[in-house]
Amino acid sequence: MRLTVGVLTYRSAANLPPLLAALPAGLAGVDDWRLVVVDSGSFDDTLIVAKDLAPDATLVQLDSNRGFAAAANAVAAVHPDADAVLLLSPTTRLRPGCAAELLAALAEPGVGIAVPRLIGRDGAYKTSLRRRPTLGRAVAEAVLGGNRASRLGRGELIADPAGYDARTPADWATGAVTMFSRACLTATGPWDETFFLYSEETEYALRAADHGFRLAFVPTAEAVHNGGDARNVPALWGIMVANRVRLHGMRHGRAAATAFWAAITLGEAIRAPGDVNHRYATRKLLRERQGLIMGRPAEVPEQLR
Repeated sequence: MRLTVGVLTYRSAANLPPLLAALPAGLAGVDDWRLVVVDSGSFDDTLIVAKDLAPDATLVQLDSNRGFAAAANAVAAVHPDADAVLLLSPTTRLRPGCAAELLAALAEPGVGIAVPRLIGRDGAYKTSLRRRPTLGRAVAEAVLGGNRASRLGRGELIADPAGYDARTPADWATGAVTMFSRACLTATGPWDETFFLYSEETEYALRAADHGFRLAFVPTAEAVHNGGDARNVPALWGIMVANRVRLHGMRHGRAAATAFWAAITLGEAIRAPGDVNHRYATRKLLRERQGLIMGRPAEVPEQLR
């Protein structure tokens, strides 16, 4: 199978060397692959580093930071004859043989998306698999808290990553390392670029399922992921939370999204007194309520572009 490997960069000069150094081992067993680096308007040395360390790669320069989905679509468009596309966030590193295991999973009937086991910078397995968003799960997370709800099997996040196996049912997964087939892309359509960050992988996986493609978790494929900035930047946390409501509005309509918004807002407001992220998200949800429940994009602060 012909594989396009796409690295999505934005101010990623420091992250590219370890990612690129890990690619040969991570792609062992894949005979036909081509590297594409899509940069979203970086103003550091990202492109210089990419040209120096990966001279044979195709470099695509977007005019600005238009988000993960726009970069993903740019990768997929470079080699339309590729049978599959592997997307890599700049804070990832493939473990040996990862890509070949993901490709093997895509060959299984009905599989359109394949994801590996993710490992954090501390060496521990990361929680990366999720269930479909529902009102019941949003209420459980609001009342119990996300971690407790997940441990009880009531939340969206699937707890106990050490226990994940090929039979773990998941509707979507963290998008840091994601492989999808050309057949899935053709049937499902491009990634939705109106999501700047967060929920774009959720929307794509759910839409793929609407077209008959399932997501496969491949425990024998591993990748290191050092990302996860949302908890460190209130504006990112706010977009992440708001886009959950927006996606519900897109898929289920205004009435259902209003109830979902109420549950998400309750959860954020309960935790707002002791946490700047939750305070920011609560204000954002209240301010943008009407647009979000109608499925309109969340507002993106200029500082993130």
